[in-house]
Amino acid sequence: MDISYKKLTDTELDCFINMRITQLTEEYTSTGRTVPEGVDLKAALYDYYNRHMADGTFVSWLAMDGDKIIGTSGMSFVEKPPYFTCTTGKLGLLSSMYTDPYYRRKGIAKELLHRVVEEARAYGCGAVHITASDMGVKLYTAYGFKHNGNFMQYSL
Repeated sequence: MDISYKKLTDTELDCFINMRITQLTEEYTSTGRTVPEGVDLKAALYDYYNRHMADGTFVSWLAMDGDKIIGTSGMSFVEKPPYFTCTTGKLGLLSSMYTDPYYRRKGIAKELLHRVVEEARAYGCGAVHITASDMGVKLYTAYGFKHNGNFMQYSL
């Protein structure tokens, strides 16, 4: 196993999107839910990644075993009015953290997480947010993420 790391480019986008859909499906079905019929995220994901990679508001690091992508990460950058604990108002939204099951528990996700957190720091973010899967909570807690009991969501 010869693991290396690189930033996502257009060349890897097809594989990255397929892995993102695998990740979302794994997380969604692990809670006993069934993926809704007829939902095809590919076009929407292509649109999102193409726009936000081009304008610099999305970055991803990949873990590679030779030419094979074995792990993914993603960080979207958003801005809101500054507040006391984030005086820049710039936030990193962590997503797309996924490691091929064969490669799990080898430190790959930790390295990917570190790389995208450093991207957020370089962008000027004052905080990074994530909605963690049950599987990811240990990784994020060990890295230093804290639970925010005030987080709520309203679906439209």
